[in-house]
Amino acid sequence: MRSVRHAFTLVETLAVLVILGLLASVLLVNFSGSVGRGKQELAKTGIGIVIQKLEVYRIERGDWPPNDLGLLALGEGHAKPTDPYFLNHDQLLDPWKRPYVFLAPGPEGHPYEVLSYGSDGQPGGDGEGKDVSSVNLGGT
Repeated sequence: MRSVRHAFTLVETLAVLVILGLLASVLLVNFSGSVGRGKQELAKTGIGIVIQKLEVYRIERGDWPPNDLGLLALGEGHAKPTDPYFLNHDQLLDPWKRPYVFLAPGPEGHPYEVLSYGSDGQPGGDGEGKDVSSVNLGGT
């Protein structure tokens, strides 16, 4: 009696590896895009929190923070943790760990603008590098 061997050939094994590699690359591209969109949403939420504290700062102090101080006016060293407008250092950073930018006056007649320059840290951009601005959120 003859024994029958069942095994994959080298070509079959390579074909499976190529297919798995293609599938993994497609999933990785889709996943990285989701992470970028998620960080953009986190930046919008973070800006919303900063806007709320800026509004409280204006009510308490009678004016917006000066440009030379910017959002640091809300943080340690300039505000006490008991101040209603106080924000922790981490809350003043965007999802890419860079400080949010504060401009007063803001564009188009807005009293101020709070923005994140996105993943690239540069003005403008698109995709994950797109700026997130309080002016576009309708918060000012």
